[in-house]
Amino acid sequence: MAQAIVELKSVGKSFRAADGAPRAVLEDVDFHLREREIVALLGQSGSGKSTLLRIIAGLVGADRGDVRYRGQPLHGPARGISMVFQSFALFPWLTVQQNVELGLEARGVGKQERAQRAAQAIELIGLSGFEGALPRELSGGMRQRVGIARALVVDPDVLLMDEAFSALDVLTGERLRDDILALWEKKQIPTKAILVVSHNIEEAVMMADRVLIFASDPGRVRFQMNIGLPRPRNADSPEVRALIDEIYAVMTAGRPRRAAEEPERLPLHERLPDADIGRMEGLLERLLEAPFGGRADLPQLAAETGLTDDELLPVTAALALLDLARLEHGDLCVTPLGQRYIASEHSERQALFGQQLLARVPLAAHIRHSLEQEAARELPEEPFLHLLRESLDSAEAERVLRVAIEWGRYGEVYDYNYNTGQIQLPEPATPAP
Repeated sequence: MAQAIVELKSVGKSFRAADGAPRAVLEDVDFHLREREIVALLGQSGSGKSTLLRIIAGLVGADRGDVRYRGQPLHGPARGISMVFQSFALFPWLTVQQNVELGLEARGVGKQERAQRAAQAIELIGLSGFEGALPRELSGGMRQRVGIARALVVDPDVLLMDEAFSALDVLTGERLRDDILALWEKKQIPTKAILVVSHNIEEAVMMADRVLIFASDPGRVRFQMNIGLPRPRNADSPEVRALIDEIYAVMTAGRPRRAAEEPERLPLHERLPDADIGRMEGLLERLLEAPFGGRADLPQLAAETGLTDDELLPVTAALALLDLARLEHGDLCVTPLGQRYIASEHSERQALFGQQLLARVPLAAHIRHSLEQEAARELPEEPFLHLLRESLDSAEAERVLRVAIEWGRYGEVYDYNYNTGQIQLPEPATPAP
């Protein structure tokens, strides 16, 4: 068996919530990365994948557990580990050449050697001729190539890629991914192992030797799959499609329930899926059309609708939460209530949505109940944000409340004044004359 370059044992990480209490982001993470291995991490936003990468890079310390690089405890950044960021992270006032040289300069490499090694990395990654260009003069794909060249120029053992292709259009991302894999397979780069955080299931299957799926709150490995297919892989082959299907099924699987059982309610502090109502309705309508007829395989549905995994999975989770659809073994099925919803006029859709929201989303029910206790029929948003911050960071608490407000406004459960930040009970309907 190949030697482990990176090893994590029982790793945990917590951050402070707004009330000062620790909030676990990672818990009991066991992980190893071996030589000549590409591993992909998949999971919902907020599951701690990026935090894990930063711990491995030595940018953030673990609170608990053991982190080792080449058998030695990791305390701070390791010289043999480089990271590529989603946001490119280039200095806009520096040229391509200067941006690529930065890591070498920080290590005290002389000017002549820096220039030579940077030029080689730039040529390797396909940017020859652009050494003097500024980032603003480059396309998104070219800027990300600069970020990759900067990571590779220091000859890293381990390359960490934090959603490195997600900010690019599909074709540019695929081409860059294929170029990286070609360099890896031909051993034209010194990197011994690659760890990729991704939201794209197909990308993970096309790249990785092993896929890890993270659970959330706190983040931990809940499933792993070995992929024994040789590279390059054909995205349309039955073997690849079967693996993609299996991962979709795992990522959308909740607690199994009998058909007669009520759908499970979320806890009050649970993250609501970031799903737009128009997209939810559009997906339901598409499900009821040919060729689906009410049931669709998720990879096929993604291909038919053009939605990315990061767009599709929150919508499917929201439909399942509201019992408008059901997730079964990686398929999305419209429920009888979902069929009734799509057959209804707009006002009846709103009433059904509000009914399900109050029944299935405790946060929405809590907001409505709180408003009903107020003589003024309104409350500021801050108490609800404070409640959410007990278990979520500030940005996530604001996102969850925003989703709850948008869903509540559509279902006419409550309203929101964007000028004052007040959540209000809707005005009673005026009887028709």
